[in-house]
Amino acid sequence: MVMKPRKVAVLLGGRSSEREISIKTGKQISKALADNGYLVREIDPALNLVRDLEEFHPDVVFIALHGRYGEDGIIQGLLEMLGFPYTGSGVLASALAMDKVMTKKVLIYEGIETPPFHVFTEEELRNTDLKQAAASAIYKLGFPVVVKPARQGSTIGISVARNEIDLEKAIHDALQYDDTILAEKFIEGVEVTASVLGTTEPQLLPLIEIVSETGFYDYTAKYSKGLSHHIIPARISPQAAQKVEAMALKTFKALNCRQFARVDFMVSTDDVPYVLEANTIPGMTETSLFPDAAKAAGISFTELVSRLVDEAWSLANAESDKKS
Repeated sequence: MVMKPRKVAVLLGGRSSEREISIKTGKQISKALADNGYLVREIDPALNLVRDLEEFHPDVVFIALHGRYGEDGIIQGLLEMLGFPYTGSGVLASALAMDKVMTKKVLIYEGIETPPFHVFTEEELRNTDLKQAAASAIYKLGFPVVVKPARQGSTIGISVARNEIDLEKAIHDALQYDDTILAEKFIEGVEVTASVLGTTEPQLLPLIEIVSETGFYDYTAKYSKGLSHHIIPARISPQAAQKVEAMALKTFKALNCRQFARVDFMVSTDDVPYVLEANTIPGMTETSLFPDAAKAAGISFTELVSRLVDEAWSLANAESDKKS
């Protein structure tokens, strides 16, 4: 008889600006796991994480944290130190994917198409005025440009600048969330996301086209019912879909992701896909993309989260066997 995990700690909440979404994600996961027979305990890392983990002593920790202190490798490193198996990607992949600038550097090295970009560092912005700093990005990228904090998720702090005044304001606003800012050439076209599931043999779930009622898939559109629509299958050419799938798998492997991740794309009007970023802990709320893609592939939410727990357990035991 194959041993399976029984006790699962679901980490939710945390200290990032995405705490509210993390709680929604975590509660849906914990309910699904409990309904499927696992003994579940919800733990908020913002409180007494180490004590709570050691008291409960879970077989697997399901990380349902978004943003900093959850998706960026910090929690993953702590869990490895404590010896608890956990869902999702490891320390390095989590840290790389969380940093949009570092992700782009890896993509470029691997020959994966990504929009042209310019980075504003804290030092540059401290030593020059905002107008002069913005001019360097305008010269390189033109308009419009997308401006975003380098290390935030859920489209927090992101905006589209269509002129110089917009750009200066966008940089100023993004600085509220990070001291490194990414300006990226805006790609006109279709926004598509590719969900990857599995580790040894990762599989592509059906591609989803994202359409926002606000004209831009920002935080409000992402998490407000009715403000965004998920279209399956994505309305792109078969050739573009094939490229997106290949690029998503290549990105997943290049960043050394594990178990699941979502890779976001823009497919330009001339049918060229560009990787925007990778999410190593995709949202699992009622409006989230990854569960929708799994459902389209015939995988229920309960089956999805249970599969992630069971695989995390198996991977940890296989690693333990190698070391012994």
